[in-house]
Amino acid sequence: GVLQIMFFLCCPSTLLSVENHKAESSATMSARDAGNTYNRQGWESTDFPLLCQTCLGPNPYIRMTKEDHAKQCKICNRPHTVFRWCPGAGARFKQTIVCQNCAKLKNVCQTCLFDLEYGLPTQVRDAALGIQSDMPENEVNREFYLQNMAKELEGSNVSPIELEAGKAAKAHDVLMRMARKTPYYKRNRARICSFWVKGNCNRGDGCPYRHEMPTDPNDPLANQNIADRYHGTNDPVANKMMGRLKGKQSALAPPPDVTIKTLFIGGVDGVSIGEQDLRDHFYQFGEISSIRLAPKQKAAFVEFTTRPAAESAAAASGSLEIKEKRMRVLWGRSRQRPGGAARAPVRAAPGLPGAAPIGSLGGAAAGSVAGAAAAGASAAVAGPTSMATPNAISYPSMDPQRMGARAAKEAKDASGGVAY
Repeated sequence: GVLQIMFFLCCPSTLLSVENHKAESSATMSARDAGNTYNRQGWESTDFPLLCQTCLGPNPYIRMTKEDHAKQCKICNRPHTVFRWCPGAGARFKQTIVCQNCAKLKNVCQTCLFDLEYGLPTQVRDAALGIQSDMPENEVNREFYLQNMAKELEGSNVSPIELEAGKAAKAHDVLMRMARKTPYYKRNRARICSFWVKGNCNRGDGCPYRHEMPTDPNDPLANQNIADRYHGTNDPVANKMMGRLKGKQSALAPPPDVTIKTLFIGGVDGVSIGEQDLRDHFYQFGEISSIRLAPKQKAAFVEFTTRPAAESAAAASGSLEIKEKRMRVLWGRSRQRPGGAARAPVRAAPGLPGAAPIGSLGGAAAGSVAGAAAAGASAAVAGPTSMATPNAISYPSMDPQRMGARAAKEAKDASGGVAY
């Protein structure tokens, strides 16, 4: 060290060259930092993610880890801030997979890519609102498109999707009827244990994965793609929901029997939703003949006076919702058999007596009975015999001559204590 100091003191030119080298090094580092800053334009750096209530989980106190520029966005390939957390007990760890710019463009969650307002896939929402994705597929054009959209989103807190939803009031009502009212935490379940499927899992109850058999690999729900979910093309979950909606609409088709004017309303408990609530909703479609509640079945039957009124109510109540409770609306059934055939007459059960005949008095006992008493007994016996009618079921207890019958008792009283 002493020799090195003496060398610098003796050689001022060497000291000057060292200082120049340090200046050049600092200039090179500054240029490199400036180049990194330029290359990082568009990279995301945020303090909190955009998530739906389902992905956050039921626990209001969760611990998240944050890592800046950790992974690329699955849509635009830009590095973004990755958040990772556990939604709750028995759930798997979740993380953000798209950047906030892409999430704001579609108004979706950064993890599940479902709509933040309705909780539906983007394909279902865009089909109801009539929105078509205009994001370019080419990488260069997509980068230019995202830069322009990012500038537009900087000065506004409302996404383009929310503006379109506000314009289409009818589509908004349809989406609200299809939307979930409560979070679907089943989506956060742990993944299936592949070792358990093979029969080699040794963890038992301590295994953090689910011990269940996987679904059929040919099931469309087993092949889900992030890009298809985001852009709203060929999403199997959306196709299933839209097919279910079409099935509900077809189920409300008017039946061929024009005499049916009754609607079946499922989900009516009779406590929170009563007859007056149903009347307040259905009176707008026409005159109501009657409303019958079945609390045990949690259902109700609304009958209209005219068929057109019932058809209008069925068409407008495909996904009925009263007091924030979703109801199931179906057409009532005909009281006749299919095809309009009349109900067949009921036949008498085999082996049972038919119409009970009037008993005849004979023998010594008959001679001792007075004519007035016999006439009274005949009148008393003749009454109950009219209960037996043709083509009706006759039971042994209906025979007035059997023990304990009322007619036999009256005949005994009329004959002066003589029983027949």
